[in-house]
Amino acid sequence: MNRLTTSGAGFELTRHPEDPRDPLRAWDAADEYLLRRLEGADGADPVDLSGAVVVVGDRWGALSTVLAGHRPVQITDSCLAQRATLANLGRNGMEADAVRLLSARDTPPDRIDVLLVRVPKSLALLEDQLHRLAPAVHPGTVVIGTGMVKEIHTSTLKLFERIIGPTRTSLAVKKARLIFCTPGAGTPRTPSPWPYRYDLPEGLGPVSGRTVTNHAGIFCAERLDIGTRFFLGHLPARSGPDRVVDLGCGNGVVGLSAALANPESTVTFVDESYQAVASAEETFRANTGPDAKAEFVVADGLAELPPASVDLVLNNPPFHSHQATTDATARTMFQGARDALRPGGELWVVGNRHLGYHTRLRRIFGNCTTVAGDPKFVVLRAVRR
Repeated sequence: MNRLTTSGAGFELTRHPEDPRDPLRAWDAADEYLLRRLEGADGADPVDLSGAVVVVGDRWGALSTVLAGHRPVQITDSCLAQRATLANLGRNGMEADAVRLLSARDTPPDRIDVLLVRVPKSLALLEDQLHRLAPAVHPGTVVIGTGMVKEIHTSTLKLFERIIGPTRTSLAVKKARLIFCTPGAGTPRTPSPWPYRYDLPEGLGPVSGRTVTNHAGIFCAERLDIGTRFFLGHLPARSGPDRVVDLGCGNGVVGLSAALANPESTVTFVDESYQAVASAEETFRANTGPDAKAEFVVADGLAELPPASVDLVLNNPPFHSHQATTDATARTMFQGARDALRPGGELWVVGNRHLGYHTRLRRIFGNCTTVAGDPKFVVLRAVRR
């Protein structure tokens, strides 16, 4: 846990799930820069926060917690961000309803007087969010974006300019930058181009030629990523009424393949991203019959599934948390899979060879075998004893 100090108070903040081994803070210099600007740093006038304040993309609830006295609306695609926000509100003595939590799939507010945008890693997600929020913005709306310098590109500024209005940037401070956008009365309000759909190529087993739906923000949304392609060629052949989980499902291609190969199975699609789970559900519904059995869960891994209730977990874990490289997410996924699997149940993982997941799996499961590999990727299998 770390303490974020502003001109008015200090706040104890942590990421979610709280992990003493994780050295990363719940905020960074971009969050600090934005908060200082709202207070009127460097001779600028403080921003009037008495109206409808919306905070978009707050990664671990730091911005929302500091601004909780203004009753902001938080919009995020991450259930982890929502849970971090609730936890940080609680540890700072604030009520949970001090911040109204909306997902990226929810209808945004009708009116926004102050729009604060933490620039996401995904340019597509930013595009979709700005399109969805633009109708609620008016000529008097204060629009400020924030991000680290490496996160803000010319393409980022062009999106603000095209969708909201004239845009400029601040000087960089501690490798962070602000984006100032003035809503343009003549700026056309157009619908979001997302979701994006494409047909899978041949040679991928049961999912060959199937149509995939991708909402904005999904990893590799415009094509099948090479890790998933490799995984699809080495999935286990099973039959019977298995309970299968596609953990970190993304657009759901892996779980769909398992469902088509074994129609008697029930597949649970799990991801911490609302956009991902929506993509997986649309992908599944479009490619299966009415009798196909599936569940779709936005959750922090498998913590919400009953222990020892699953036969097979399929997992392509991320190794980034926003811009940071970390195995914390994979570690949580592997431990959650072990808890959810029945004795004899299996976890199958695909990952970059250099990540060394086999070492982590042996510590958690006591075993790990290599199913397949190439110079870049490896498919691993661990069994719950």
